[in-house]
Amino acid sequence: MSDQHITVLLQEAVDALVSNVDGIYVDGTFGRGGHSRLVLDQLGPQGQLVGIDKDPTAIAEGQALEQADARFSIEHGSFAQLRSYMDARGWDGQVDGVLVDLGVSSPQLDVAERGFSFLNDGPLDMRMDTTSGISAEQWVNTTDETEIARVLKVYGEERFAKRMARAIVKAREEAPITRTGRLANIVAEANPAWEKGKHPATRAFQAIRIEVNNELGDLESFLDQALEVLRPGGRLVVISFHSLEDRMVKRFIRHHERGQDVPAGLPLMESQLNRRLKSIGKAVKAKSGEVNANQRSRSAVMRVAEKLQ
Repeated sequence: MSDQHITVLLQEAVDALVSNVDGIYVDGTFGRGGHSRLVLDQLGPQGQLVGIDKDPTAIAEGQALEQADARFSIEHGSFAQLRSYMDARGWDGQVDGVLVDLGVSSPQLDVAERGFSFLNDGPLDMRMDTTSGISAEQWVNTTDETEIARVLKVYGEERFAKRMARAIVKAREEAPITRTGRLANIVAEANPAWEKGKHPATRAFQAIRIEVNNELGDLESFLDQALEVLRPGGRLVVISFHSLEDRMVKRFIRHHERGQDVPAGLPLMESQLNRRLKSIGKAVKAKSGEVNANQRSRSAVMRVAEKLQ
């Protein structure tokens, strides 16, 4: 399978993001640079773009772009470090737009050695940043059964989480689980109700990946920081690929759109409600042509919000 990455909702995301051609922008998930390159195409000579990514392979790509375009710089780390990157540049509260495209890129999924895929056998790693943190192999072989079940249920929304956790613990007593193929087989055998068109290990692998990479914790931290680094009128653009992420983004926007919680009937002026965001348009999904060309875009949901104050 090709490791060519097709950027999801490319034009839609960049159109929503860029409002000032000489502004400051952040691509919090640089990946292979699809969104970043189109942003740079739309920026003027004074525009600035910072890319952030955990993946060392993505950083190599970003460093090449950094050499080719002085308006661009790359940071190796998590978008959960957004504010520190902006502070270091003196840009806190001055950013015109922040974009994140969540989930896993095609090169990460398709290269068996990265350990993300239940279809391609490889070392059980799953770390987006292969230079730090614990691998999926370490997690699967050392975590207790109750916690494994919790992660599979909460992050994978897996109905058979307890059965799968029990099967994992039993299997690792015979020999450590070190390969994606073996883990996929263990989980598949513990799944009594295979869904048509979906591999029985899909939800479990998603859950373990989210846990190993602290994806939801990083997203929560990022959203709070994005609100602080944006200038009034600046845009937040988030592309999600599963319901847990999308719900978190939707609730965050709604909370800051509603403003301060106050007792019913308390007389307050609009300005006292401290509304900090307004939602821009409805949730955007990939059009049929994009889905046909790239099946991974079918679950993508993009939400856009603008900072008010």
